[in-house]
Amino acid sequence: MPRGPRRRTQGLRREEVAALCHMSTDYYARLERGTGPHPSEQMIASIAQGLHLSLDERDHVFRLAGQQPPVRGAASDFISPGLLRILDRLDDTPAEIVTELGETLRQSPLGVALTGDASVRTGPERCVGYRWFTDPAVREPYSAAEREELSRVYASGLRQLMALRGPESRAAQLAALLQENDDFRRVWDTQEVGVRPTNLKRFLHPSVGSLELHCQSLLDPDQSHRLLVYTAVPGSDSHEKLRLLAVIGAQPVAP
Repeated sequence: MPRGPRRRTQGLRREEVAALCHMSTDYYARLERGTGPHPSEQMIASIAQGLHLSLDERDHVFRLAGQQPPVRGAASDFISPGLLRILDRLDDTPAEIVTELGETLRQSPLGVALTGDASVRTGPERCVGYRWFTDPAVREPYSAAEREELSRVYASGLRQLMALRGPESRAAQLAALLQENDDFRRVWDTQEVGVRPTNLKRFLHPSVGSLELHCQSLLDPDQSHRLLVYTAVPGSDSHEKLRLLAVIGAQPVAP
């Protein structure tokens, strides 16, 4: 959070807790006083995430509120406090926390500036593999050979996840949705597994143009979440563009 006025006591102010939990200060104050509406599962999850609770602490809060705790593991969108603390230190670097399906859960400020605000995406659009096959703009920075390779990567990864998580999983639902896409069906029918992506990623930004960034990842094995960090080779054109993007931020600017 940005620095605020000098504190007379330790701890977060009520309005800061509300901001971390993505709710109004008035609503949070009513919850504190016990005069507000009974919070929904989504609201309890938002409070638990905002306060960086552990999974055990999160589940305890759900039970106190009379709710069944959400599932743990790969199907959960709850981010571990440790991974959040690392992301919070990456203000000057594009970074994001993603699920095993490539759904962005949280971004650093420069990550938002680079790829846009992921929180506005809903449904299957949250998954980068789904956008790869359905949104031509996602493929634009890549050559024909690279597009073919990445199509194989996304189809291969989805096939492995579907076998791992089962026919009722989100991976299976996503594969069923993509069956209407001709390019997806073509690579899906090859039955490939184990096709790995390279760590070099291309981005086409409307303000700074094309960037080539290297992607390093940190895995949280309990939740199957990954922290992805994007860096440029020092002195390269992409490095200078990243520095410019840090100044521009997420504000749209003419190329």
